[in-house]
Amino acid sequence: MLRFETTGKSQTQATPGRHRREWLRLGGLAGLNWALPGLVPTRAQAEDSSASPITVPGFGKAKSVIVVFASGGQSQLDTWDPKPDAPEEIRGVFRSIETAIPGVRFSEHMPQIARVADRLTVIRSMAHEDLDHGSAFYLSMTGRYHRRRSGNPLPSAEDQPCMGSVLQRVRPATAFSQTAIHLNGPAEVPLIVAPGQFGGLLGRGYDPLTLGDVSRELTAVPALLPHHDLPPVRLQARQSLLASIESRMRLLESDTARLEKQALYGQAFEMLSRPEARTAFDLTGEPQWLRDRYGRNRSGQACLLARRLVEAGVPLITVIWSHNNRGQDLEPDNTDLYGWDTHNDIFSSLQQHLLPRFDQGFSALIEDLDQRGLLDTTLVVCMGEFGRAPLVALEPRFAGATPGRKHWSWVYSIAMAGAGVQKGAVVGASDPRGAYPIEEAWGPWDVIATIFSSLGINPELHYRDLVDRPIRICDGRVMTKVFG
Repeated sequence: MLRFETTGKSQTQATPGRHRREWLRLGGLAGLNWALPGLVPTRAQAEDSSASPITVPGFGKAKSVIVVFASGGQSQLDTWDPKPDAPEEIRGVFRSIETAIPGVRFSEHMPQIARVADRLTVIRSMAHEDLDHGSAFYLSMTGRYHRRRSGNPLPSAEDQPCMGSVLQRVRPATAFSQTAIHLNGPAEVPLIVAPGQFGGLLGRGYDPLTLGDVSRELTAVPALLPHHDLPPVRLQARQSLLASIESRMRLLESDTARLEKQALYGQAFEMLSRPEARTAFDLTGEPQWLRDRYGRNRSGQACLLARRLVEAGVPLITVIWSHNNRGQDLEPDNTDLYGWDTHNDIFSSLQQHLLPRFDQGFSALIEDLDQRGLLDTTLVVCMGEFGRAPLVALEPRFAGATPGRKHWSWVYSIAMAGAGVQKGAVVGASDPRGAYPIEEAWGPWDVIATIFSSLGINPELHYRDLVDRPIRICDGRVMTKVFG
């Protein structure tokens, strides 16, 4: 029998600073969150750029990176690092199964991922010291602790920029109009929009393009669909007229709102004028069977769109899985809203809602990239903000009637694939209870350093922020062991 224990920890959440619908004005040009006045991104050369290129394994192997972010805290014990020999109150009720890696076992509810495990490296010794969603999400996306550790702060202009914003500052994309794109976002934790997924101190001009539910429309950005009454020549005429009017409006120099609109119009016209942008976001270009293979749901279709964006030349794509880290409290019958924050009802939530879709969508992404020859030049990272506790317990202050697992950051697991990453390997290990690392520990800062290195950018270099302060790209070290 499972041992039922209780904990008095309550969930602290800030009052939403903006209504949720404001953040979900996504899918149209109004939700693209482009530049604020004077902050249109330009290439910022990293300091020490004359230094010799680093020669660590995996450097420069990736043309693109896909981050699949399991928001809410994926249980390592019930996914990537089961403990079949531990007592039931530790191991839980799930069995473990063999994988394509000899001697390595995953949860029984990840059979399709188990079959593609020979293309993965699993890291079982991730660890850090932040125990709440908002600040831990911030840590995972920026590589730095929030000034309010283990809390749920609102996004702020003083925040460190997310890795996509730093990439846009250091090396903006040339093949596509966007450097970093977040799909199925923004991440909510759960009553507020999480900090750490925006431009922060670099300004909103460096916010990644954020799209919400990409499965709802024929194309992920309906506003990019061509209008029959607006041929290219008329679009160019409108753009020229707007430029002519605004060139005579000296007041723009001191009018923040108008400058913001001007920058937005400029980006919008660029997207509208580029057919490849419309094509990349159009999921109807995929065969029905492949869309079914990924799963006809928010996260599955976001993974499929991520693959299309890799083909279009987008350097960094983040898929938020799921967009609300415990939306099951709001709509327990809506699987799309289930997040990984499973304080209670963990086994029913995982078995019936979370793991079937995750198993289907993530395995499809790995297979699809591999079959198209894209995996060799695409780094795939599956991660979350932390793991779950090595003890099954009922928490009375959370919804649900059966036990779950509380937050646990002292050890958790992530997975990587592609771009020189070892195939069929495990790096690091946790103790027999799945509670602490027993081999070298890695942190989110190391994951981000590895991402930049894979893209051919030395994470030890510095860039200049908008007031000319030098900021190191990342404080972590490249995870060389994942490359063998």
